[in-house]
Amino acid sequence: MPRMVGRAKRMPVPDELQSLALAPRHLSLLSYLLFDGPTTVNDLAARLEVAPTTVSLMVGELSRKGILERREDESDRRRRIVSITDSKRPSIAGWLARGATAWRQALGPLTPVQRQMVVGTLRAYEAAMAEAEGEGEDGPPA
Repeated sequence: MPRMVGRAKRMPVPDELQSLALAPRHLSLLSYLLFDGPTTVNDLAARLEVAPTTVSLMVGELSRKGILERREDESDRRRRIVSITDSKRPSIAGWLARGATAWRQALGPLTPVQRQMVVGTLRAYEAAMAEAEGEGEDGPPA
């Protein structure tokens, strides 16, 4: 596990994104938008397991940097849909797709049951680490 984390941390940020000062907290948000497509702040908050206000602040920050854009939902004008801007999508895709490709190569040969076991094991590891740090299932203590 430490080797995997170390490898992920060493993935160089593309030159065209260097000046944007992207932090590790942005990677999961960008990954969800890249691989799952545009969505709402509330959906991102649920997936990231953080408060919607936290995601809203990140989206605002990344929008000001020209990485994300917010637009009205055509079916419900009260909702805003968040997506990666067309100008930044190729750089972000090239950067984050390497990890996705590696996971597909590693998990591809496995049966669905075996893949579920791997995912279950990683979740159990994460839960045990959170428990050891005094976190509950809902995240850090208040």
